[in-house]
Amino acid sequence: MIYVYSFLFCGIICLIGQVILDNTKLTPGHITSLFVIIGASLDIFNIYDKIVQFIGGGALVPITSFGHLLTHGAMLEAKDVGFIGIAMGMFDFTASGITSAIFFAFIFSLFFKPRD
Repeated sequence: MIYVYSFLFCGIICLIGQVILDNTKLTPGHITSLFVIIGASLDIFNIYDKIVQFIGGGALVPITSFGHLLTHGAMLEAKDVGFIGIAMGMFDFTASGITSAIFFAFIFSLFFKPRD
């Protein structure tokens, strides 16, 4: 059943993004930023953690989880280290995702050429 919940959660996130894209003048970049902010806002009030517990790993797939990880890491390190821990925590939780995105973008750019 957890697979169904994960599929539905990701599908609802995509549906919301598509409805916003079709009915407003927002660009995909605006919508992506909006979802990151929503994920960060939900994490501030510990709502996103409850979503992850209920839905499972499917809640960690959409872009909302990036905002969740940024905020979650910053808050955890700020408790341990203090003010400087805010920046350290954001990079601790998101470093693997950012590194893999840069690595794969580089690899794909070697094989594929952009068109006009």
